[in-house]
Amino acid sequence: MDATLQPTPNDPEKQALNIGDLMELLPHRYPMLLLDRVVEIVRAKRIVALKNVTVNEPFFVGHFPGYPIMPGVLIVEAMAQAGAALLFTEHKKRDDKLLLFTGIERARFRRPVTPGDQLRIEVEVLAYRGTAGRLQGKAYVDGKLACEAVVTCRLLSRAPGARGDAAEGEPAGGNA
Repeated sequence: MDATLQPTPNDPEKQALNIGDLMELLPHRYPMLLLDRVVEIVRAKRIVALKNVTVNEPFFVGHFPGYPIMPGVLIVEAMAQAGAALLFTEHKKRDDKLLLFTGIERARFRRPVTPGDQLRIEVEVLAYRGTAGRLQGKAYVDGKLACEAVVTCRLLSRAPGARGDAAEGEPAGGNA
């Protein structure tokens, strides 16, 4: 079964994905799946996703007791996952591929994200060549910028030990 892009009510050119669709696109699962739904996709250009932040998130137990704050690195991970969902909609044979982080640049954290917040994650493609991408991500809470970063990624084979489409000598990076 393939993730189905659904037209949004206000604009048939813009697409949306529910949690089931996201789980078909991304290899992530609880507790590392950090998106709840996609409210807008402009193919190969832009995605807007939502993450409902609840007190039940496992990271709040230790970050920080008495003052729970979503770790900034997980906000950037949510941006990367949104970008991966956007780029994976362009690949029909994605089941044997992973989209991995190769870099995070200019990450800035503007305000804490706490239980009860809803992250609106907006990611735009700055460059994409089919196997490598550069994406600008921004995360908002109540219309205010909470985090921004540029992430780079590389499409690789999922086969153990395979380097897939990465160029010789390129770092594989971490999961996106």
